[in-house]
Amino acid sequence: MEETRREKRYGHTIFRDWCKQCGICVAFCPKKVFDRDPKGAPIVARPQDCIGCRFCELHCPDFAISITEKDQRN
Repeated sequence: MEETRREKRYGHTIFRDWCKQCGICVAFCPKKVFDRDPKGAPIVARPQDCIGCRFCELHCPDFAISITEKDQRN
């Protein structure tokens, strides 16, 4: 039985109450997943491009981002 490989997908949670809009996630994401809204807050603009490196999560000074791997069974 041949196993088919599925592309991993990731969920992005931005805790707005914790975020001070420093822009680290926007500036340093290697795949440019984040953009800023008109008020300067980060938004997940291209979630399909995320590679799950968690740079944003690990470097956020406010612990305001969480990245989770999505279940691909469905």
